Amino acid sequence: MSVSYSPSHVCRTSQVSRWDAETDVVVVGFGIAGACAAIEASQAGARVTIYEVAAASGGSSALSGGEFYLGGNGGTPVQNAAGFQDSTEDFRTYLRMAGGPGADLARIDLYADHAVSHFQWLKDQGVPFKGTFLPGKWLEPMTDDTLIWSGSEAAWPFSAKAKPAPRGHAAQMEGMGAGKLIMEMLTERALGLGAEAHFSTRVLSLIADENNAVHGVVVRIDGEPRFVRAKKGVVLCAGGFICNQDMLKRFAPAALEAAERPTTGGNDDGSGIRMGMSVGGAVTHMEQFFATKPSFPPDNMVRGIFVNERGQRFINEDAYHGRVTQYIMRQPNGRAWLLMDNAIFARPEFFPDVHIAAAGETWAEVEQELGIPAGELQHTVDAYNRYATAGQDPVQHKDAKWMQPLTESPFAALSFCAEDYPATGFTLGGLVTQPSGEVLDADGAPVAGLYAAGRTACGLPRWGEGYSSGMSLGDSSFFGRQAGISVARR
Repeated sequence: MSVSYSPSHVCRTSQVSRWDAETDVVVVGFGIAGACAAIEASQAGARVTIYEVAAASGGSSALSGGEFYLGGNGGTPVQNAAGFQDSTEDFRTYLRMAGGPGADLARIDLYADHAVSHFQWLKDQGVPFKGTFLPGKWLEPMTDDTLIWSGSEAAWPFSAKAKPAPRGHAAQMEGMGAGKLIMEMLTERALGLGAEAHFSTRVLSLIADENNAVHGVVVRIDGEPRFVRAKKGVVLCAGGFICNQDMLKRFAPAALEAAERPTTGGNDDGSGIRMGMSVGGAVTHMEQFFATKPSFPPDNMVRGIFVNERGQRFINEDAYHGRVTQYIMRQPNGRAWLLMDNAIFARPEFFPDVHIAAAGETWAEVEQELGIPAGELQHTVDAYNRYATAGQDPVQHKDAKWMQPLTESPFAALSFCAEDYPATGFTLGGLVTQPSGEVLDADGAPVAGLYAAGRTACGLPRWGEGYSSGMSLGDSSFFGRQAGISVARR
């Protein structure tokens, strides 16, 4: 009688009649967290075996813009060369605000103290950085420049608490998608240090004893389950759960819109999280997710204003595009439009086919076409134009540099409603871990032999309203390293 294995059900050591293979460390997933865990564990002398369900390394990291969120300690060499100083306290404060009400302070402190040295570590692994600054608002550099404003650093409320500085550090590559280059470098480094990688190989479940101490994994190779012993431990780096409809409906139903166009390679099915839960691992912030429908570049679009179906503004439009999207998705009936006049009219480069929901020679005409109650939109625009003329926004605190009256006809409303402009994104919740990588149970005790990093764990980015580009790669690479160091010492 065949036995069925699944991530949600642990395989007990008593059920293992033989070990088909043995290694020191098993890494589940060969994205950036898995690669960095493998590098550090290998350098510490451990035998490392990586199992990746796809046919090659990379995961979602290879599809990213290739940015790392770095700063503090006076600034990275790139920040300093561009004339920016970035104190550890300002960097720490921003990360705490970005982490939201449940920010992991211990994790933030460790990252803030060592982000600059982590930048050097990445360079030492072969990741190239040109070292130049690209002004303006970008999703990621289309040039081969390094430093960009990649979050809400210069926008309220963050700018009121922490001195702004650009912190997105992108690998050197022209065009979008430098994450692929990063993963090529880190893959070569991990394999060069002796890590053994198996592709098109799915980890089916953890193997643990009756006390839930982890001893290995069940792996499907050539259609057959194989039992692999991990003498030191298992590191789960299998991504989030944006591709698992059942998990989204259970934990993060608000993310279902973003799941239609996930920012992933398609394997973020929550299997790593479920494996951790099967041995008592606790989870947190499972309702949180990143989502975006970018309204820039071009950055002059930031000079427009967002309104909902009541004709009301609801966000300072100069905030990070992911933060703006979170507010858009929460508006009544999910309806929101970006108002622009002829002087600033443009279409977002990310979605040039954006629907023009209304146009007119007066704002009253636009209001009527959108079905907004009479006078409400006109009142909002008149108030905003007064604020823009005065250079101060007392309602939403938009920075004056992005404000100008919307007075040049014709006027238009671009639709950011779900049916016209669907969001794309990924989940942020995951297993509870120590900064050193150990998975914790509901009582805060480590699950023996089990570690996690990347989107399988809940790391620095854990609040959709505070996410900034580069936080995922920064968090996953740095804390992947910590997990690799820890498991090798076990």
